[in-house]
Amino acid sequence: MFPWNSFFPLNKNMKDMMKNMNPEDVDQYVKGVMKQMFPSDWQGTQNPGDFMKNMNNMMGGKQNGPEKDQERHENNPKIPVNVFEALEHIYIHIKLQDEELVKNMKVFHTSNQAILENIPSSGERQVITLPSLVKKKGSSAQYKDGILEIKIPKSIDLQYTEIDVAERK
Repeated sequence: MFPWNSFFPLNKNMKDMMKNMNPEDVDQYVKGVMKQMFPSDWQGTQNPGDFMKNMNNMMGGKQNGPEKDQERHENNPKIPVNVFEALEHIYIHIKLQDEELVKNMKVFHTSNQAILENIPSSGERQVITLPSLVKKKGSSAQYKDGILEIKIPKSIDLQYTEIDVAERK
């Protein structure tokens, strides 16, 4: 037996206890815990569906309704980006008809994201998640025929560690 098994709240009798449990009892228990955790003035103010939608909005998810979604899209338009993964590089193609955008924009990258700043307008920022890890150095960008091509070398990390598997008794 492992010494950490005593830290888990589930024990051998839990399976039998779950079989004998009534769904109404579970509901009562959950409601009791919720009353203890949340202030009394929160109870009954929102239904669970509205609460989850509001939480989704706060976390940056889609907004409710087509008008609000369209309004958000108009206020923060994103530049269409194509990301390609080759054997040794990640390529990002951005279609830009206005050469002034290229002159004003700044491009950065981390090990797994590319960041475009001042595009489509000054102060705007667009983050692109890359399909694999990339190296810190060796990136290049070239604007030709209305397309900005960013080329970032992939990081080939072949370091791995063996994990010994012990037989369980």
